[in-house]
Amino acid sequence: MPVYDYKCAEHGLFHELATFEQSAQPRACPTCQQPAPRVIVLPPQLKAMGEENHRAHEHNEKSRHQPAFSNKEVRAEEADKRAFAHKHGKRCCGDHQKRSSKLMYTADGKKMFPGTRPWMISH
Repeated sequence: MPVYDYKCAEHGLFHELATFEQSAQPRACPTCQQPAPRVIVLPPQLKAMGEENHRAHEHNEKSRHQPAFSNKEVRAEEADKRAFAHKHGKRCCGDHQKRSSKLMYTADGKKMFPGTRPWMISH
C-alpha cells in the first residue's frame, strides 16, 4: 500500500498508508482525531525555480510526445507558414490550413507521409 500525505489544520502534515480507493477520503489526525484532507506535497525546488526553467519544463512537457525536428526543409516550411500567416492575417480565410503538407519526419530525419492507413506498407 502506498503512503499518502494528509494535513491537519492544527497539527500539520502527517502520512498514512491507504489503498488507492481510500486515498481521497479524509483521515483522522493522529493527535486530535479530527478528519484531515489529503494534500499533495511538491518539492520546494519547484517553487524556487526561476521563470526560464519553468518555461523550459513547460516546453518539454508539451513536446514529450512529439519531438520537434529542425532541418532545412522544416525551417523552410515554417518560414513559408509564417509568411503566409503574416500576409493574410491569422484568421483571414483558414485556407492556409488546407494547404499545409502532411509531411512529417522520423526520428532519424527521413521524410514520412502519414496516410489514413498507417498499417499499410508502401513500396
